[in-house]
Amino acid sequence: MPLPFSPLAGRRCREAADEGLTTMATRRKNSIWSIRQPVPRGTAMVLSFVMPIVVLAAWCVISYGHLAPADFLPSPTDVIRGTLQLFIQYDLLEAIRISTMRIVLAFLLASAVALPLGILMGAFTPIHSLFEPIVAPLRYMPISAFISLLILWFGIYEKQKIAFLFLGVFVYLLPVVVSAIRAVPEELVQTALTLGASKWQVVRTVLVPAALPEIFDSFRVMNAILWTYVILAEAVNPGGGLGYIIELARTHQKASWAFAGLIVIGGIGLITDQVIRTISNVFFRWKEAE
Repeated sequence: MPLPFSPLAGRRCREAADEGLTTMATRRKNSIWSIRQPVPRGTAMVLSFVMPIVVLAAWCVISYGHLAPADFLPSPTDVIRGTLQLFIQYDLLEAIRISTMRIVLAFLLASAVALPLGILMGAFTPIHSLFEPIVAPLRYMPISAFISLLILWFGIYEKQKIAFLFLGVFVYLLPVVVSAIRAVPEELVQTALTLGASKWQVVRTVLVPAALPEIFDSFRVMNAILWTYVILAEAVNPGGGLGYIIELARTHQKASWAFAGLIVIGGIGLITDQVIRTISNVFFRWKEAE
């Protein structure tokens, strides 16, 4: 015989079901495997060490276990020994200084051209239409293909290396600046014009400040590009720099030197990336608060 329906019992069942769904949703939200769910700082730090430890352990097992020849995969001990040899015998510190100076100079020159041109192209459509047909194809051309042409124009010495690095970062930085300027909300521009600002005042006080965080953040990508291209730039007449160190590893058939050079380049890249990120967090703290 069925029991009579009780409204109070039905309401309690619904409340229990709602509470269960809420609990499940809360657990799902608090799970670190939820989509875009922030991870606690301690957990993130632990996770960041997992893959480096796994890679290092696999490297040690393969190299020390003689599962691969030493000229193919040198052991960590050989790489440390090779790094010390490069510092003592071949002045690795001076090579780092030379490559760094080339990168800094090329970046400053590229920024001096790409920033004002990108701001003008993003702010004024006629200027964008004027330069885009020339600039756009450069993004699809392999930069290494310009080496021969740059040698004809600048020779095989310092100018050629700076020109190559300049071109490598310019073709990527310019469209980033244009996109950042164009991404500024139109409401900000119209509000400034309504308040009586001139076109150049809008550019100077609205477009540039609003786009600057994104532009500055792109410097991290430019930094990675430059440290990648510097080896190509210094492959021609490698009289100094990290490209010279890599060339030494090839001519002497020293895999440990090649690993040492790559680790040094990667380490410098990570340090400079962190410096750029820290500067961005200091100067554009207001952007994080939005």
